[in-house]
Amino acid sequence: MRDPLSLITDAFTALLFGKVETTRLPVRTSTGQAQAVYLPTAAPGLGDSGVIIGREVYSGKGYIYDPFQLYGQQLPAPHWLVLGESGNGKSALEKTYVLRQLRFRDRQVVVLDAQGEDGVGEWNLIARELGITPIRLDPMTAMDGGIRLNPLDPAITTTGQLALLRTIIEVAMGHGLDERSGFALKVAHAYVNATITDRQPVLTDIVEQLRHPEAESAEAMNVDIEDVRAWGLDVALVLDRLVDGDLRGMFDGPTTIGIDLDAPLIVFDLSHIDRNSIAMPILMAIVGVWLEHTWIRPDRKKRIFLVEEAWHIINSPFVAQLFQRLLKFGRRLGLSFVAVVHHLSDVVDGAAAREAAAILKMASTRTIYAQKADEARATGRVLGLPRWAVEIIPTLTPGIAVWDVNGNVQVVKHLITERERPLVFTDRAMTESAATDDILASELDSQLESETERRAALMERQRLASDSPESTVA
Repeated sequence: MRDPLSLITDAFTALLFGKVETTRLPVRTSTGQAQAVYLPTAAPGLGDSGVIIGREVYSGKGYIYDPFQLYGQQLPAPHWLVLGESGNGKSALEKTYVLRQLRFRDRQVVVLDAQGEDGVGEWNLIARELGITPIRLDPMTAMDGGIRLNPLDPAITTTGQLALLRTIIEVAMGHGLDERSGFALKVAHAYVNATITDRQPVLTDIVEQLRHPEAESAEAMNVDIEDVRAWGLDVALVLDRLVDGDLRGMFDGPTTIGIDLDAPLIVFDLSHIDRNSIAMPILMAIVGVWLEHTWIRPDRKKRIFLVEEAWHIINSPFVAQLFQRLLKFGRRLGLSFVAVVHHLSDVVDGAAAREAAAILKMASTRTIYAQKADEARATGRVLGLPRWAVEIIPTLTPGIAVWDVNGNVQVVKHLITERERPLVFTDRAMTESAATDDILASELDSQLESETERRAALMERQRLASDSPESTVA
């Protein structure tokens, strides 16, 4: 209650100068109506330097991403995980991303192409467009002049060779090597490297030495020669599969001359390998270590290593350990590892849960396409996604994904140019599903047009509300 003197003073002032303040009753309204008073806002992007991915769905802004530009400032690691069920656009994103990265002169990409149709891998069209011949690993043609990769290539250090041999054996056996088998393998490998100097040592040499160990190998540990032979028998049987079994020809000879490791794009076509067999993780381990020692060099190039069906790597403890080391090592030399999997449960619930968690932790960028609600909730828990993102994942349409770049979460529509379209989709997609693709693209464009119209209407309401004298909010 104001004192009488103040009331008299205000009345006298109003009589002389007029009323100096307008008193207006407050307007009571809902938050839904009151939001029109505030200008629309959009989350900050990732900068304007890098590769154009598409558009943010809610703001309409262009979405630009490049792990090499963001590394060290917004990204603690340049590695990337892509998740989602088939048919939602993962493959199209990978291919356009690589094509756009290759427009930079200091970029180089290796792809492990584990899928394909019509006898060739999915990346065959892109490789052909760039004038590159894929490195096709096929046990059916390996004996007739096909591609070979030698695990004992002198380009790989002796330590790397031994680690690779152990991994091959452990993956095939399904368990780690015991000390005795490991000793037999080590002495056989050391003897082969020390005695064969006029050519590349090959796996056949290791198998032969395991079957017939030298006496000095036993004497060094003060054990019987027959014990050393017994310890190495299981190891020899496993390696024999690469020499004379279903994988023969691909790894039991000198590395094929002429593999161009300086090409901007290197495609390893693994589409002729049974994806569900033990051969796939063995093959990926050999390719990964071979690349580590022959491809990654301190030459200031930015390299991308893209692996489809990456659960073959992450789900095997022994292969995952090799790739975990590769990721840590490659990060210092400008390597971005891109792992593409369908479901996170494929790796986090497998035998290599600990190794998978370590690799996922190094992937600071995560792109999630549409998943079923249960899978989306599990993915959200593992990756620490915000609740709104988890709820929207099951509703995403093809071509739209949730992007989480070190905590910066956006919903992004991937855009494909007309020139890229024939290269991005497989032959089957260009024939049987071409009409469906056009319909989906039309629907996505309609969605963005509707979103633009909605935003324009909202801004008009905001303008009218700001001009109205009744716009005061209590």
